[in-house]
Amino acid sequence: MTLLPHRPGLLDPILVRPATTSDHLALRRLWHSFRCHMSRFTRELPSSEGTYRSGRLERALDASLPETRAWLVLTGPHPVGLAVTRDLDRPVRVLSALFLVAPVRGRDLGHDVARTVLESAPGWWAVAYQQENRAAAAFWPSVAATFDAGWRRELRSSPSRPDLPPDTWVTFGVGAGSHGPNDR
Repeated sequence: MTLLPHRPGLLDPILVRPATTSDHLALRRLWHSFRCHMSRFTRELPSSEGTYRSGRLERALDASLPETRAWLVLTGPHPVGLAVTRDLDRPVRVLSALFLVAPVRGRDLGHDVARTVLESAPGWWAVAYQQENRAAAAFWPSVAATFDAGWRRELRSSPSRPDLPPDTWVTFGVGAGSHGPNDR
């Protein structure tokens, strides 16, 4: 659990912590907002029930899968963001989602949330984003450079979505002595 520095315009402190069972409903609702926001880049339509795919989140909420984790961001009693990680048991961990609701964006909160999540498991990390998402295209290289001056960027096509432009992946080390798969 990490208490972040006060942000102007927010009355309550910001708390970032691993999710508990009691957070599942709030996380599912935040996930829907996240996927709705991302649909402009992924061109994903909601299901016939009006929901978006949530397999990544559901795996992160499954306590029997310790290699995944969901994080909740709160200001006072208000859930204002989430993060989802996977492959925590592998040499390269993946931060597969980071989302903050619009009213708390633009305060460098995203950097602090990312840092909290990434530093929870020092080592080699990878993050994917869509290049046309200008905010993510500026944000993730900045985060990577904060941790690792030798961070890398590569394009990877999605086998399940050949109709979309390739995802941009950044990989970087977090923590002293972190080594990636190529042992730079």
